[in-house]
Amino acid sequence: MSQVSEPGIVTPTPLITPRRAARLRLIRLSALLVVLVLLAVAVVGVVTATGPPTLADLRSQAGLDGKQELLIGVKDDQPGVSQLMEDGSYRGFDIDIAYMIAADLGFKRRQVRFLPIESEDRARRQAYDGSAFVTVDLVIASYSISQQRRDQGVVFSEPYLETEQSVLTLSSYSGPVNGLRDLRGRRVCTLATSTSELRLREYGAEASGKNRISECVQALYNGTVDAVTTDAAILAGFVAPLAPDAKPKHPLHGVKPLRHWDIGEDAAEKWGVNTGPNHAMKELVDWSLYQAATRPGRDAWDAAFEANLAREQPANGPPPANGPQQVAVGQQPECRKVKVRQWPWESMILVPLDPARRAARRAGRARGRGSSGC
Repeated sequence: MSQVSEPGIVTPTPLITPRRAARLRLIRLSALLVVLVLLAVAVVGVVTATGPPTLADLRSQAGLDGKQELLIGVKDDQPGVSQLMEDGSYRGFDIDIAYMIAADLGFKRRQVRFLPIESEDRARRQAYDGSAFVTVDLVIASYSISQQRRDQGVVFSEPYLETEQSVLTLSSYSGPVNGLRDLRGRRVCTLATSTSELRLREYGAEASGKNRISECVQALYNGTVDAVTTDAAILAGFVAPLAPDAKPKHPLHGVKPLRHWDIGEDAAEKWGVNTGPNHAMKELVDWSLYQAATRPGRDAWDAAFEANLAREQPANGPPPANGPQQVAVGQQPECRKVKVRQWPWESMILVPLDPARRAARRAGRARGRGSSGC
């Protein structure tokens, strides 16, 4: 007798085997990777074509590729700001700022060469190298930003210091000097290329201009002038004692005690770098200053201020009744953000300064006054 199997559930044969499924997943993954690569290439192409330049682009456009030496015009007679030492080295706030900027431009300290520059030559960026006048790459020489100078073709960076105009006399001067009008009929020396000379004459002072502020201070020691006026950050260095190991190449003679007068005018005086007409060079310098103001761990500006200008403050305070003469604002001036092309991993590193630290820095800001246009 034959047996008939009972009907039951028949297990279907799978259409896609595990091996085939794995192959399909691999194909889909490969296709996705191809799409992502193509998208990345397209994005890079668009950014490269339309986005801001990279730092390497700016250095190339500024003519710095392959350059082995950066020439910077500086003052050589301003203690605390920029002064030539007996051993041929330079010291001062401007010098430290110059090294900071040079490092961001890709130059080591040994590749930076400082050349003394006179005030009247700063606009043309002409400095004497010992045998002839040469065009320097940058001028960092207590150079005040003014619209008049811009109109004359000077290209300034963002400001790197804020100070004010003040007056210097011998301590024996009877005074008081609460403003330039108090110098009426007095013999007053200032820089020949500054706006101070004209303003002094408007106030009735016997103004004389010199190419070097040290010549004015020497005339004050010699008794041939009654007062000197220019930026407080410059004059403060003549009042404060030099560091014990500082030996200037051009010391002044017949040194006498000095008094620094706060004349309390209104406008701030801001120093900038003459970058020359190359737009890429200006962008690089502005980028460096912005990094100094915002990037965590970048304290070069603060260190320069503390080592050179803040140390002069105690010696520059007149009697308490008049309040202390502020050497300079102990806060880097605000500066614009320069847009450079950075990839995500770069922007993660260059995070902006946190609000708490920014507020702490701003706490030291004080009012700036006066404009000497030095």
